Amino acid sequence: MASLNKVILIGNLGKDPETRYTQSNQAVATFSLATTDNWTGADGNRQERTEWHRVVAWGKLADLCQRYLTKGRQVYVEGRIQSREWTDQGGNKRTTTEINASSILFLGNRNSQGGDYAAAPPYEGTSSQPRGGRVSESETAYPGTEPEQPFGEPGITDKDIPF
Repeated sequence: MASLNKVILIGNLGKDPETRYTQSNQAVATFSLATTDNWTGADGNRQERTEWHRVVAWGKLADLCQRYLTKGRQVYVEGRIQSREWTDQGGNKRTTTEINASSILFLGNRNSQGGDYAAAPPYEGTSSQPRGGRVSESETAYPGTEPEQPFGEPGITDKDIPF
């Protein structure tokens, strides 16, 4: 029987990406991503719950995340769930679950923090910044197409971010 491990998230960065390099000089960027669910409870009061996700990007994708993502920026992330075990400095075994990103769509422009869906110019390694656009492990950007807003509702605004 076949199986599938795929995650799709749209949310806002909780802080700027942190980038480090492996011994083979491959970039690894990590950042936290907040997704928020809103609903009306049985009592008629508006309810809200924010989930935090740890996202990891590798290689060129990590370099682009470090270069263009900042705290509060809205992004679309595709990837897979991965759990790993490690031992902390105190000798305790720890487990962490993270999203290993395979594709990231930068929503809005570099100076806005979400909600502004802009067309993406092709990324060709120049000093010009993409205002939006999808980047994946296999390619650096999809040129010039308007990203679709995935749902009929407006994007998350600064007022929706819990920090």
